[in-house]
Amino acid sequence: MRINKLTTALAIVGLASISGAAFATNGYFSHGYGIKAKGMGGAATAMAEDTMGGANNPASMVWVGDRLDVGIDWFRPIREANRVGSTGGANNYSQKSDTNNFFVPEFGYNKMLSKTMSLGVTVYGNGGMNTDYNGNVLTPAGCTGGMNPSTAVTQNGLCGSGQLGVNLEQLIIAPTWAYKVNEQHSIGVSPLIGYQRFHINGIDSFKPISSAPNNLTNVPTDDAWGLGVRIGWQGHISDTVTLGAAYSSKVYMSKFDSYKGLFANQGDFDIPENFNLGVAWKATPGLTLALDYQRINYGGVDAISNSSQQPGCTGVNPAGPGTGSACLGGSNGIGFGWKSIDVWKLGAEFKASHALTLRAGYNHGGNPIGSRDVTFNILAPGVVTDHVTLGMTYALSPSSEMSMSYMHAFEKSVSGATNPTYFPVGGTDTIKMYQDSLGVAYSVKF
Repeated sequence: MRINKLTTALAIVGLASISGAAFATNGYFSHGYGIKAKGMGGAATAMAEDTMGGANNPASMVWVGDRLDVGIDWFRPIREANRVGSTGGANNYSQKSDTNNFFVPEFGYNKMLSKTMSLGVTVYGNGGMNTDYNGNVLTPAGCTGGMNPSTAVTQNGLCGSGQLGVNLEQLIIAPTWAYKVNEQHSIGVSPLIGYQRFHINGIDSFKPISSAPNNLTNVPTDDAWGLGVRIGWQGHISDTVTLGAAYSSKVYMSKFDSYKGLFANQGDFDIPENFNLGVAWKATPGLTLALDYQRINYGGVDAISNSSQQPGCTGVNPAGPGTGSACLGGSNGIGFGWKSIDVWKLGAEFKASHALTLRAGYNHGGNPIGSRDVTFNILAPGVVTDHVTLGMTYALSPSSEMSMSYMHAFEKSVSGATNPTYFPVGGTDTIKMYQDSLGVAYSVKF
């Protein structure tokens, strides 16, 4: 099996499979990458279990040997938004996002070029966000006095016409080279080839504050490609302790030209820089405990981190364009107000028998959304913080195995005053979410 042919095949399958994939666990990143890591709360930086090193720690790949991993995760996020206390009650509503079932693929392959060097590829969904709200929730009176005066039709929760929602999907193809410096230490590097696509409906009420209102909403899905890099180190400090560290640069993406009136810097939407540190401790011959710390720098991407109440934009009714650098799409444009977050991942792996391995984990991440930015984040309610996980692997033969994982993210809500710039009717907005996922993977060792 030639690796260049397999890399091409995995990339094609990955791009085809990403349709409908959605995340929203640690912000909009996944809580873990790889079915085994997902069963351990995402802890994987100091582990060498499968070919997902391009997503976790490239240095791990040289320890896993020749193998292929193929998996899929069924992901079910339940998103809800409501508004109470508005003037006269005309702007009050409560609704859940309609589409709740998504399937997230993963692929990995590794080939040992020598005893000290490997070459492989990891293809994975990096993250994403999806909401899909019914449009008929507010009467015309509920939107009177906002940025865009109401028409004589019912409107969605952000006073736009028709269905309200977004769909963001991100895929990474990570060719990975790893090298054993000696019997204890390895290094690795993964060029990150990023692909993403985006679509949004129902925010035409924001046209007065968009720098390019014809490239804001209800236009065809746009996509973008980009490049970054992940580097890693893994060290077997003793017979029982392994350390790991990995750093991923920002993935610099081409712009969403069709949405240059939405994202800051005329459609710029890079994938954030992130890094992780990990330790794995073999407490007994059958029990391994792992702990990861991850930092996701959402604050380094203007379209994500700029406040949704960014000053410096003068709206022009009824359909813009707004004037000023802080208008949607501008050089200092309004964003979602997300802050960078810290994530802690704790996992346990127990060798129950020759064939059966059991896993459990806990993942706690910061909430990137504050009360000031709740209204705009009705579109992207990535607020969950606490996850519990279970997992297992069963060896079907000496060269093949099946793995499974389950995750539950507990319901989390954030409330804040309805943004007066958009809807000067008072009230309080609340966004909330909880999630479940169930994944399965098949692995072959060569």
